[in-house]
Amino acid sequence: MARRFVVEADGGSRGNPGPAGYGAVVSDAETGETLAEVAEYIGTATNNVAEYKGLVAGLRAAYALDPEAEVRVRMDSKLVIEQMSGRWKIKHPDMRPLATEAKAVFPADRMSYEWIPRERNKHADRLANEAMDAGKRGEQWRPKVPPGGTLAAGAPEAAAPADDALAEPAAAGAPAVGWGSADLGTPATFVLLRHGETPLTPEKRFSGSGGTDPGLSPVGRHQAERVAAALAARGTIQAVVTSPLLRCRETADVVARRLGLDVRVDEGLRETDFGAWEGLTFAEVKERFPDDLAAWLASSKAAPTGGGESFASVARRVALSRDKLIARYPGRTVLLVTHVTPIKTLVRLALGAPPEALFRMELSAASLSAVAYYADGNASLRLLNETAHLR
Repeated sequence: MARRFVVEADGGSRGNPGPAGYGAVVSDAETGETLAEVAEYIGTATNNVAEYKGLVAGLRAAYALDPEAEVRVRMDSKLVIEQMSGRWKIKHPDMRPLATEAKAVFPADRMSYEWIPRERNKHADRLANEAMDAGKRGEQWRPKVPPGGTLAAGAPEAAAPADDALAEPAAAGAPAVGWGSADLGTPATFVLLRHGETPLTPEKRFSGSGGTDPGLSPVGRHQAERVAAALAARGTIQAVVTSPLLRCRETADVVARRLGLDVRVDEGLRETDFGAWEGLTFAEVKERFPDDLAAWLASSKAAPTGGGESFASVARRVALSRDKLIARYPGRTVLLVTHVTPIKTLVRLALGAPPEALFRMELSAASLSAVAYYADGNASLRLLNETAHLR
């Protein structure tokens, strides 16, 4: 018998539009036990956008608990309930993609919607306000009840170990038992887009997160438009996440506008900090820092001259972002707009390949790659360095 969940969601905006956030809680329909809480400050938005984002987040949290569950949604937003029930048309362009996202999480025959008065939605309302308060302080809201409801309120989180205490991150995709026969459901699929060209790209200069943060060149902007058209034609992208660096944000904005989606920034997707090598060509680095370059080529633990990041450090933060995004977007197809090293790292980890594999892959500007992540921890490389959309 399928599990039954209740998702209560809410969103608010202090200004409408103004600083906004959402909250959602997943509970067991039989016992009323709280199984998961989610909330987030989303910047400037309207009440309705925040309410819809709360609904989407609550449904994804329920899906992460059990993708086969039956879900009853309860909200005090008459607009969202009536639109999602199909009784009212969705006229506002900001609402349509969010409603589409919500409808895609669970099959329609396992979903139902119920309007409840505001006083019966206090839990989700409290979470939304906590998220807005955290955003005002410049902080990120953290759940007291993680998925499963097993952590008591106020329980401490495990501290992250120091960089040099960490081993190589586990490769999502390390073979378990070969071709499993179990139905693992729809995988989370990351479509990996390298940003378009910058003025430094054709010159093959080191351009990481410690340099000048260049934007797209005219060629790069044209490439972004081409890839946006190609992805729109495929119609499979459900969310867009980008590195914080300008060249990626500009590429992501072009694609997201074409797809009608919002853009989320993930710090873990930024490029390697190449230290004193930023802006130099390989030949220039070899001439100026020959010993450091040789050490860097020989070991993933060696950092570039001047306090840059080692590939081992990059792999750790990329793996952490990967795991966070897999949990956030179960069964979804997500575009990650990022850089050479993060993309090669995700591919390498999926294949269980050694660190030196980073030097054996070619990634063109505005190229597409893709990795699918399954519920059993395995991964499948589906695409690498596709550039047909640029020809």
